[in-house]
Amino acid sequence: MSATTAGLVQLAVLLLALAVAWRPLGDWMALVFTDARHWRVERGIYRLVRVDPDSEQRWTTYAVAVLAFSFVGVVLLYLLQRLQAVLGADLGRGAVPPAVAFNTAVSFVTNTNWQSYVPETTMGHFVAMAGLTVQNFLSAAVGLAIAVAVVRGFVRSGSDRLGNAWVDITRGCVRILLPLAAVGAIVLVALGTVMSLKAGIAVTGPDGKASTIALAPVASQESIKELGTNGGGILNANSAHPFENPTGLTDFLEIFFLLLVPVALTRTFGRMVGSVRQGVTLLGVMASLWGLMLAVIWVAEAHPTGPAAVAAGANLEGKEVRFGIPSSALFADSTTGTSTGAVNSLHDSFSAFGGGGALLNMLFSEMTPGGVGTGLYSILVIAVVAVFLAGLMVGRTPEYLGKKIGRREVTCAAVVVLAMPALVLLGTGLAVALPSTGDALGNSGAHGLSEVFYAFASATNNNGSAFGGLTVTDGFFQTALGVCMLLGRFVPILAVLALAGSLGRQPRVEPGPGTLATGTPLFTVLVAGTVVLVAAITFFPALALSPLAEGLS
Repeated sequence: MSATTAGLVQLAVLLLALAVAWRPLGDWMALVFTDARHWRVERGIYRLVRVDPDSEQRWTTYAVAVLAFSFVGVVLLYLLQRLQAVLGADLGRGAVPPAVAFNTAVSFVTNTNWQSYVPETTMGHFVAMAGLTVQNFLSAAVGLAIAVAVVRGFVRSGSDRLGNAWVDITRGCVRILLPLAAVGAIVLVALGTVMSLKAGIAVTGPDGKASTIALAPVASQESIKELGTNGGGILNANSAHPFENPTGLTDFLEIFFLLLVPVALTRTFGRMVGSVRQGVTLLGVMASLWGLMLAVIWVAEAHPTGPAAVAAGANLEGKEVRFGIPSSALFADSTTGTSTGAVNSLHDSFSAFGGGGALLNMLFSEMTPGGVGTGLYSILVIAVVAVFLAGLMVGRTPEYLGKKIGRREVTCAAVVVLAMPALVLLGTGLAVALPSTGDALGNSGAHGLSEVFYAFASATNNNGSAFGGLTVTDGFFQTALGVCMLLGRFVPILAVLALAGSLGRQPRVEPGPGTLATGTPLFTVLVAGTVVLVAAITFFPALALSPLAEGLS
């Protein structure tokens, strides 16, 4: 069987597995967030933090709860890293430097997992487990909570309440992420992923010299890293490391894990709004753009573009032989189409168009299918924009799911749409203008610009993957990327909660003869076209100077 045929079979099995899981997981998540009962363990958590689980919050209170929760998370994770030397299980690695600790704390709390350090020599097991892994659960649960609050804004009528942030975050962890991650970790251990509390194992090389290969509690981190669309590796090579991702089967499972929850959330959305067709429509947008970018990346990598690649028959630089071109392309498309950022190959070594495809995935604003929760609320914002544009074309007040889209709603949607491009382009422009950036680049010219562009796109979209040729350990990049992560995460969250609050207060409007049908293939095309149009208008000049210029040179 050829590599292409094997890749197509793998793709077919992946789509089948997602289709099988879509209904039960989507229905379960809808039940979790509409259930009036509280589990005993949940009630214990509410008593501990002094929360009334039966009270509901306005959007402003919900937002304050999320911001406060995240702020405390940043502070605690920062302190854990700075005090690592006295907390135990630091493996002799000492305190994490202040700039790295700040960047890492912000990164993991915002679900970005950008790593500007070498895990094997920086983080001890205690900080990795009690700090980083905990935030992998909590940051994903925050994304789930925001998505559910936005859906409630569409569902409720004449109400200024969006639910309870503390209840939604707790349920997301206890009923969804923890069970899935526990099962996933056990499966990965069974398939050969390492799970050890040792610092490393001594080995002797062919030259007779002794060295140490780092070990870590990998499987438990690896499972939630993918299921929570986090992406940060406990080992520096991430999912290209054989201890994290030893075989083709574990590679397939990791791709399945990172797509699972974002895809199933479209079913959850359909169930909660009372029309599964609405969820299928959004899934169609996500799937079509994901499939398009997969084709771009796969074709670009399968066709050699240099003397070494021609000799090898494909662009194999930076790729694991055990995965090959198809699995590397599928992983790259899925990890950048979600906000995961895990990698099983070196994106910096991709061809210009292959790396450009991964970059464009992030510039679609991480909604193909996006991160846990973030993908759903991001594509709902684009759906609101699409309905508004359609209303302008026919001269009618736009409506979506029985709610009128007026000035306030469009303003909130515009803030979400414009925040990410502003941060990416301003950050990239500032970095390129600094003389010190030239020393940080591994490449010059168009590819060097792509490295900087990719870094700010990844940080702002809370993805976390990188073109490895850029060194980001100096104070400017640590701070600038940290600020982009924070604003890229919380500015859209505040805007979508304001949007949800405005929608929830409206009475429901019954559809009339002129109402745009939003559960149809035509609406799928309209929303997908809006995604592409926004990205093209905003980023085409920058793309023309980076991957497009490199690929056409």
